[in-house]
Amino acid sequence: MYDLATRQHALALLSDGRSLNSVSKQTGISRAAIRAWQVRLEPLPRMNQTPCAGPPDPAAYAYLLGLYLGDGCISAHPRGGHHLRIACADAWPGLIELCRAAIRAVRPSDKVYVLQRQGCVAVTSYGRHWTCLFPQHAPGKKHERRIVLEDWQQVIIDAHPWEFVRGLIHSDGCRVTNWTVRNGKRYEYPRYFFTNKSDDIRKLCTDTLAKVGIQWTILARGSDPLNVSIARKASVALMDEHIGPKY
Repeated sequence: MYDLATRQHALALLSDGRSLNSVSKQTGISRAAIRAWQVRLEPLPRMNQTPCAGPPDPAAYAYLLGLYLGDGCISAHPRGGHHLRIACADAWPGLIELCRAAIRAVRPSDKVYVLQRQGCVAVTSYGRHWTCLFPQHAPGKKHERRIVLEDWQQVIIDAHPWEFVRGLIHSDGCRVTNWTVRNGKRYEYPRYFFTNKSDDIRKLCTDTLAKVGIQWTILARGSDPLNVSIARKASVALMDEHIGPKY
């Protein structure tokens, strides 16, 4: 965890006209952390900086964080505590089981159950630490407010980037087969998409993709740049090795 002096030094470099990239490279501090300090400089109280003594399975937490940012929500229980809910389509039974396993790995003492909805299920768990584990929780839709990772979350994502990307793709992403016609012949090729209305969440996705060597582009839906596209052959092969299609 970075102390206040370190945070002030990084922001001072930015105020001198340095780019976020150059400050990150000089200090060894992630760009996400520096951006978060621009929003809030003071560290959170100690009890929130390492939640619940830290997730017992950081890799499972990275995956669950990706699912939460895509299709998750947290709601208060009238008698205290909160429910974590991750929406999963009925078409992907494997995803439903992976989600349940991730929740159990992150909070072994909390029960996990599935609530059937029309066309989907809500993988749900009640506990008293979900807002601590997911401090991005706040009133309103995610794309209408800032989404910034805490320092401890970024450390986990840096250590388990593929698990985080897998969670994002399994929630708001897909692997599809595109086609085109060249010289009168039809060619098919695989492609990955990640679609999310939140600029902050898309940037978390693209920053992490860049760290693992994936080339990506942004495609607009109408006038909105909602889609992260991965179509280069080498990048798709790497995604297939670590992510693969939902099932």
